[in-house]
Amino acid sequence: MKRNILIHPDPRLKKLCEPVPDLSDDLRVLADDMLETMYDAPGIGLAAPQIGILSRLIVLDCAKSDNGEEARPLVMFNPRVLASSDERNVYEEGCLSIPDQYADVERPKLVDVEWMDANGNVQREEFDGLWATCVQHEIDHLDGKLFIDYLKPLKRQLITRKMVKFKRDRARG
Repeated sequence: MKRNILIHPDPRLKKLCEPVPDLSDDLRVLADDMLETMYDAPGIGLAAPQIGILSRLIVLDCAKSDNGEEARPLVMFNPRVLASSDERNVYEEGCLSIPDQYADVERPKLVDVEWMDANGNVQREEFDGLWATCVQHEIDHLDGKLFIDYLKPLKRQLITRKMVKFKRDRARG
């Protein structure tokens, strides 16, 4: 089932999320709903707080179908970065909670991430490039941090004002 995505500014997007203590069928359904919502948006990542759920759960899929890559949906419960490279990458980031706004963000090029999958198994993988950027962006959401928090105050305020106007216009229909 497709879920509604919260739009910044919303206080739930700035909250620290709680770890998932045990997997349940409800959480697996939530993960499936998040994947459906992410693909429909369309996006390459979605964190539970973006749909108003303050749990440490993210989904992502950075495979590019236009390059012939097969979809590679990842569901990560309690993801955490174990190590990151000193080498940095800059990507133009966007966010489903901040529609049509993009900015260059610098992050570690490589990250080693550990998480629990939907079957309760601990997984660990090193991510590079866009995958590394995406997983860091989504984990930031779990800590109440948005990509615009990496920007200079003036640019961040400008984007926030645009989002306030966007929400007001949308509410008016």
